[in-house]
Amino acid sequence: MAQSKAHTKTKQLVVVAVVFFVFVATFFWAISDNGSGRRFERTNVSAALMPPAWWFHTDAQLDQVEKLRTSKTPLTFFGTDQLGRDLFSRCIVGGVISICVGIFAACIAVIVGTTWGTIAGIRGGKVDAAMMRMVDILYGLPSIMLVVLITVAANSFVNNAKSISSATQEFVQVLALLSAIGIVSWLTVSRVIRGQVRSLISRPSMEACKVIGVGPIRTFTQHLLPALMGTIIVYATLTVPTAILSEAFLSFLGIGIREPLPSWGNLAADGLGQLNPVNSRWWLLLWPCVCIGTTLVAMNWVGQSLRRHVDPRNTI
Repeated sequence: MAQSKAHTKTKQLVVVAVVFFVFVATFFWAISDNGSGRRFERTNVSAALMPPAWWFHTDAQLDQVEKLRTSKTPLTFFGTDQLGRDLFSRCIVGGVISICVGIFAACIAVIVGTTWGTIAGIRGGKVDAAMMRMVDILYGLPSIMLVVLITVAANSFVNNAKSISSATQEFVQVLALLSAIGIVSWLTVSRVIRGQVRSLISRPSMEACKVIGVGPIRTFTQHLLPALMGTIIVYATLTVPTAILSEAFLSFLGIGIREPLPSWGNLAADGLGQLNPVNSRWWLLLWPCVCIGTTLVAMNWVGQSLRRHVDPRNTI
């Protein structure tokens, strides 16, 4: 039984490692520059709005395919957008941006929420009541509006600063977006951690730590934090998909990640504009949505696997 579990864990780790390295290698391929610009930014008007190479082509598109083959222009598996850019490479780069925003926003939310909830749970009394009432007040505010306000303010600052380079502007926009999402995502984590801490400090082991003179820092790092790791990991993995969806929603509205940087949100927004009863370019909307859905399912699976591995109360 133990060997079977170890073998299953080994196979899961191998699958995760292979997928990770393939994704990283594909990302570097997508941002490679052969002198004519980075691959995900290269335009080719003659190949604009071409469906995937494996899909059916109209007569006009077949003529266009023959011209592309004559000019030795490779056909793309995901199709191309309005400017003839490869949609596969743009989905890869957009996925890296969306996932990084989700992970860093989740880290901010977990760090702030864990610190806030731990302090409130340990101190108790009026300090606990005041800190939790502040959380309740922030809960009453529309979080998506706060994210929009912070993002719009950062974008306005960047647009008005003429001395900032384009690369710095892109970095500031992404940093402002992930910070805004992380700032409004820590409230649930803080309440859950506070409840867990209040439950843990009432145990006899915590009372024994006080009696023998164990300091608060050692009590937290050696006794509280290991017991909280399962809860922290679960809510971190729940925060990452939420942050990715928030980023995609804001980018879909044109507030989050903007051109020339791709993200799954602005790619889906571009694809939605190409849906019409006459000539529907379905691939522009399908692939970003498939990427979002697949990533959310994978994040939940990884979170459950980590919870079973880390949670000390799990005896299975």
